[in-house]
Amino acid sequence: MDNHSLPTRPWQLTAVEAAAAIRDGSLSSTELVRSCLDRVEAVNPTVNALADLRPEESLAAAREADRRRAAGEELGPLHGVPVSTKINTDQRGFASSHGVAALAGTEAAEDASCVAALRGAGAVFLGRSNAPAFSYRWFSTNDLHGRTLNPWAPDRTPGGSSGGAAASLATGMTPLAQGNDIGGSIRYPAACCGVVGIRPTVGLVSNWAEPVYVDTPAGRQQLVMPLTVQSCAVEGPLARTVADARLALRVMTTPDLRDPVGVPALPRRPAPDAPPAVTVVRSIGTVPNHPAVERAIDEAVRKLAEAGYRVEEVDGLPLLAEAARLWSLLIYEDFRPTVPTVERIGDAGIRTSLTYSFAAAAAEWGEAPSLATYVHGWSRRAALIGELQQLLGRERLLLTPVSAEPPFEQDADIASPERAAALIAAQWPMAAVPILGFPAATVPSALVDGLPMSVQLIGGRFEEDLVLDAAQAVEDRTPRLVPAL
Repeated sequence: MDNHSLPTRPWQLTAVEAAAAIRDGSLSSTELVRSCLDRVEAVNPTVNALADLRPEESLAAAREADRRRAAGEELGPLHGVPVSTKINTDQRGFASSHGVAALAGTEAAEDASCVAALRGAGAVFLGRSNAPAFSYRWFSTNDLHGRTLNPWAPDRTPGGSSGGAAASLATGMTPLAQGNDIGGSIRYPAACCGVVGIRPTVGLVSNWAEPVYVDTPAGRQQLVMPLTVQSCAVEGPLARTVADARLALRVMTTPDLRDPVGVPALPRRPAPDAPPAVTVVRSIGTVPNHPAVERAIDEAVRKLAEAGYRVEEVDGLPLLAEAARLWSLLIYEDFRPTVPTVERIGDAGIRTSLTYSFAAAAAEWGEAPSLATYVHGWSRRAALIGELQQLLGRERLLLTPVSAEPPFEQDADIASPERAAALIAAQWPMAAVPILGFPAATVPSALVDGLPMSVQLIGGRFEEDLVLDAAQAVEDRTPRLVPAL
């Protein structure tokens, strides 16, 4: 199906199309949700993207949405539209299991802020998307819910940690999905599955949720919330189209000041008179790009130029290289106090991945980085944020690979210490952005050897619309990528 063909079944509608059809009465939410549930029944047994499905609850919510429309009540922008939520995010009445059997009974009493925003916009919740244990890996498998497959190639990762979200979108189970990102967990799965993902500026979408408690030998204790999670992690949408991602992001923008880095809602600004320049950063000099990655970049460059963007290439960007290196210091040192708990209740995959990841970080920073090194890392982060904002402003975007490799083979991160280190090096575009907290989107630009290939667009702080405008220009010139499933 290309960008201009019309869908024949409700589940094929985009979120924007579905919301409009429900609003004007040409489609009911019940019809749409039932169609999506039929699609879940047809494809989820193969890809295993969604867990904790409660069809009757989803249909009841859809019927209530139809009743409200018939009664002439005020409708939200996602009224009656199905959306999935991630297993690590609080949704009232559902377990925030994090893919861990020991947490399977931790039913949330309250929605996380981003979920509350979706509920307030009228969305109908349909399933919980799978992720790795503790959402730690770039793969989506755990002992509680099993392995999620990439619908394009089952031997390749669907991405992580929001792999279930991306796979469910690519196969048409829902038109929208909620995810979160501290090391590519929105952007990378979207790229692996050929859909769109946007990581917003830190603070734009609230990261607030109830504290997580675990039972330990010393009693019930609150799970440590690392500083990098507070300062670098974000909530955001994955979608099948840029327009859908834009709509969902506007809905999820939540000025919830319980979030320690949350910001008040910002007024929308008019677009600049001319498109921003696009600076292409193909590499930071640490690892060569696979030919398929180069093809994706070349296609995006051509399409942006056709759309009127001034595109220029640079030979690396040192601040991105430094930010990617800082990721392996700040993230892992922040995660270190949590390791005993994760090793005690996590699965074998995360334990092995942790061991190899810490070994890779030690090769960069030593076995036990000093407090002075850690503090200096945060200081450098602040300086780099200022440098990048000065470079970008509203006048410039960056275009990078998503990764130096196509989607990884399943479980590549636990194949060997050497392969794990190679993955971390390849993922420099996924690591640099969270450390700096800037908005970034991944959008498909080519199909190479049967796999979707995407690029990443990075904008100035709170310039999500400019990032999405450029992503739209790429999408408009790229046939819609739909796996044959």
